[in-house]
Amino acid sequence: MIKYSLICADGHRFESWFASANAFEKLVASGMVSCAVCGSGKVEKAMMAPNVKSSERKPEPARPDAEHPLSAPATTAEKAIAELRKRVEAESDYVGRDFAREARAIHEGEAPQRSIHGEANMQEARSLIEDGVPVTPLPFAPRRKTN
Repeated sequence: MIKYSLICADGHRFESWFASANAFEKLVASGMVSCAVCGSGKVEKAMMAPNVKSSERKPEPARPDAEHPLSAPATTAEKAIAELRKRVEAESDYVGRDFAREARAIHEGEAPQRSIHGEANMQEARSLIEDGVPVTPLPFAPRRKTN
């Protein structure tokens, strides 16, 4: 097993264990590694200090607990985004890549009125906005299932 310090494209730092360096490379290449804070799939190894054993006994570093997990938001902005994510996920239906179709159907009265969130590419989003469908981008990526 090997532990890497990782960093995502948004600068969130976190650690994760992998079976080997080769396993890490394969998981990253297949899109199976994502940021523990924002879910971004753009993750790479961060600079890390080597773990060298010495004969000198040092106190154990503080470990994360339920109140302060590693994935907890660190800044005020991250905390606000985490709260927004929690509220959006609790108060709306996730429709995935069907977002544009479903948003248009709700707007045109062909589907029941409700709050939804999901994924749309730039062209789909632009078309919805041009047609007067009320949408807004969210400041976080959808959660990805990881193993």
